[in-house]
Amino acid sequence: MASAVVIHSYPGTGAGRPWQLASGGDSDEGSGRPARFSRDTPEHEELPYKVELWDATHSTVETVLAVTANGSIGYAAYYAATREYPDRYVTLRHKNSIVSRWNGPGH
Repeated sequence: MASAVVIHSYPGTGAGRPWQLASGGDSDEGSGRPARFSRDTPEHEELPYKVELWDATHSTVETVLAVTANGSIGYAAYYAATREYPDRYVTLRHKNSIVSRWNGPGH
């Protein structure tokens, strides 16, 4: 099974629905639009790695920046998020465990 990456869409660009990235040759039945994940995906096909951006108090996840089935892709997305949000709390989670965390400066 190939790994998939889901990027959380920003407000106004898809009502917060995730998009599946596909290779250049893949299509969604020839429509020219990206394929969407089905909400009724079986549990065994879940994407266990998540990159999360937390609020200022570190009490709730503000945005899930990316989810993936592949740990290397998850870490790459996490690393990019720490560079994009250097002053924010960012976590890389595998299922229910935090694998890596970025606390930002001064923490």
